Amino acid sequence: MIRIILADDHHLVRQGIRALIERADDIEVIGESEDGYQAVQLVERLVPDVLVTDIAMPRLSGIQAVEQICKLALPTGAIILSVYSDQALVRQALRSGAKGYLLKSAVVEELLVAIRAVSQGNAYLTPAISTAVITDFLTIDAKSGEISSFEQLSPREREVLKPIAEGYTNNEIATLLTISVKTVEKHRAHLMTRLGVHDMAGLIRTALKFGLIFLDE
Repeated sequence: MIRIILADDHHLVRQGIRALIERADDIEVIGESEDGYQAVQLVERLVPDVLVTDIAMPRLSGIQAVEQICKLALPTGAIILSVYSDQALVRQALRSGAKGYLLKSAVVEELLVAIRAVSQGNAYLTPAISTAVITDFLTIDAKSGEISSFEQLSPREREVLKPIAEGYTNNEIATLLTISVKTVEKHRAHLMTRLGVHDMAGLIRTALKFGLIFLDE
């Protein structure tokens, strides 16, 4: 039996996906999460075969959650299930360690195929984006591995950037991440320098571009 955890901040979406997945006799949902932090905690505690996660979630994005889970060196494979097909997001997801990327418009049979593939240690990209992603990676290789300034940020820097872009105050971010206000201030200044932006608008644009925050979903 393939054991999976679902992560999506919309309860009805999780329930719908769960109902579709559990039609399969070889797959069971052993846990659900409504944000990225909770997803990491559940995976660490339950060690599922597969995590199926949305990107746009509170606290940690799906991509950030996958990145943290990979650091735990667990056998869990991660599948991103999102409405967004932007190449930069797909690239971020794959760099974070995701083994699969599907669009929410995919039919249930494709999701089941992806879950089974990832549970066996294989990768799965939905055909709608696979060609574009491969071309994108080849283009990057041709540029001697050139990556954006955002992609060079540490996981902690991205973790701080997300609530900054969402409009949290320094005090709120310090409480959320269990760090000091001075540390938040240092991160904020460092992020502006590293990203080459000079105001909040620039930080928000960067967070939007690379899928840390979304205007809507």
